[in-house]
Amino acid sequence: MTNFAEFMERALYDPEHGFYQSGQAGRRGGHFITSPEVGPLFGAVVARVLDRRWSELGQPDPFTVIDAGAGPGTLARTVAKAEPGCAPALRWINVERSAAGRAAHTIGDSQAAMPGGPITGVIVANELLDNLPLHLFDPDGNEVGDHRPNPETRLTPRQSQACSWLAQALSILNQGTVVIIDYMSTTEKMASRPWPEWLRTYRGHERGDDPWTAPGTQDITCEVALDQLAAVRPPTRVSTQADWLRVHSIDELVDEGAAAWRAGAAQGDLAALAGRSRVIEAEALLDPAGLGGFTVAEWDVPPPE
Repeated sequence: MTNFAEFMERALYDPEHGFYQSGQAGRRGGHFITSPEVGPLFGAVVARVLDRRWSELGQPDPFTVIDAGAGPGTLARTVAKAEPGCAPALRWINVERSAAGRAAHTIGDSQAAMPGGPITGVIVANELLDNLPLHLFDPDGNEVGDHRPNPETRLTPRQSQACSWLAQALSILNQGTVVIIDYMSTTEKMASRPWPEWLRTYRGHERGDDPWTAPGTQDITCEVALDQLAAVRPPTRVSTQADWLRVHSIDELVDEGAAAWRAGAAQGDLAALAGRSRVIEAEALLDPAGLGGFTVAEWDVPPPE
C-alpha cells in the first residue's frame, strides 16, 4: 500500500500529472491566491522587513534572500518594485520545484532546490510547508495510504518533511532569519478534530474534494503543526500575519496610499489608483478570518561565536 506521503508527492509534484505542473497555482487565474498575489503591498512590507534585518546584520554584502516555494516569482517582483535600501547588496534566489513556476521567474536566480550555505540573509517560506507531503496515522497507529478514511476518523499528522525543511534552512544560514508564513495549528489540536477540517484541497478558488479524489487536479494542503517545528528548534517569535504586517509598518504604507488617493482621485492618475489599491489589498492581508489569521514564525540565527 502506498502511504499518504507518497500519494501526496505524486499528486502535487509528478513531472507529468502533478498539480503544480499546471503552472496555475498561486496565480490570479489559478486555484488560489497567496499574499504576494493579492497585490504589491505585501512585497512592499517584506521589503521593509528585509531592510530592517539587513541593518541589524550590519549591512552585509551580499545579503541573500531565498524565497522557498517561490511559485511564479511574484514576491521577488513586488519587493524589487518597492526599491528597498538593501537592493545594491541583495542577492535574490527563487527556489521552485515546478518547471512551470521557474519559467515565470524574471528577477533573481531561479533554482529547483535549496542552495548550499553558508549565507547571511533571510529565508522566506510563504505557504510552502502546508504543501509538503506528510504521513497520516489512525487512532490504532496504522498508517493511512492512498484510500480515503472515514471523514469522522481522528487522524494524526506527522510532518517530517516540514521539519527536515526547517532543519535544512537553519543549517544554511550563517546568520540571519528563517520566516515561515502559513496556517498553523498543533498536533494535538488537529488529532482532536475530523481530518477534513485541517487536511484540505482547493480548486478554482474554492474548497475541492477530499485529497484522494482526482489527484493532480487540485491542491492538497495541511495545517502546519507548530509544535513539530518547535521540536527542531523553538521559534524566536510567533505572531499572526496581521500583527506581523503591522509591526513592519503596513498601516503607514496604507495611510500613504489613502493620501495619494485623496489627492489624485479627481484626476484618476495612476498614483491615486495605486494608493486606493493599497487600502483594498490591506483588507485582504489583515483579515483575521483569512490571510491575516495565518501564523508567522521566525527563527533568528545569530553570528557564529
